[in-house]
Amino acid sequence: MRRSPPRRPTKPRTSPAVLDHINPNAAGIDCGASEQVVAVPPDRDADPVQTFPTFTGDLERLADWLTACRITSVAMEATGIYWIPVFEILEARGFQVNSVNARHVKNVPGRKSDVSDSEWIRDLHIMGLLRASFRPTDDIVVLRAYMRHRASLVEGASAPVQRMQKALVQMNGQLTLVVTDITGQTGMRILRDIVAGHTDPLALANHRDRRCNASEAEIAAALTGNYRPEHLFSLQQHLQLL
Repeated sequence: MRRSPPRRPTKPRTSPAVLDHINPNAAGIDCGASEQVVAVPPDRDADPVQTFPTFTGDLERLADWLTACRITSVAMEATGIYWIPVFEILEARGFQVNSVNARHVKNVPGRKSDVSDSEWIRDLHIMGLLRASFRPTDDIVVLRAYMRHRASLVEGASAPVQRMQKALVQMNGQLTLVVTDITGQTGMRILRDIVAGHTDPLALANHRDRRCNASEAEIAAALTGNYRPEHLFSLQQHLQLL
């Protein structure tokens, strides 16, 4: 049997004792609701970890301190919405600002217990171990804020509608049985008339849109109820909220 030639021993790879400093001019920020804890490299200031309140003037002072420390890149955890003001101020001042996922920061092993969050973020960012979360351009940020606000309003509108339906049922006004959507044209005309003090079923039925499947007689029958003042008050309040 033919033997294979012996393997030559491979030369062991030499690993650096210290990770390369990819971002030497980096700082880390631990964002909070009432204060921002900022860490710069120890050779940049006699007190390399400082705390700043979250008022705008103090954030401007934070930016001044980073400039004095020759910092060009900053990393911070995307904690709630507390990072947004300092992110925008630092970005406007010309810093490269990186909002990083808190999970990525926590999952990197090797942290010492006596190292603060801001120092840990700083060290990881200096070594290039953090990846910035995606943040769109400013015009898209503005559009996204409007769209999210609109979505929350549309989602929140269901609660007043449900409470209006409850007030109507308590008065035995069965509007939901004769119109598909009480917030449609027929429904809104009837609701506005009811809260204005007009509770005659025949008069209310005159608001029927021609596209409504139910007849005026059916709508009048559904709106013959006991219009108690406390339920009318509730109906008016939720209609205004809608």
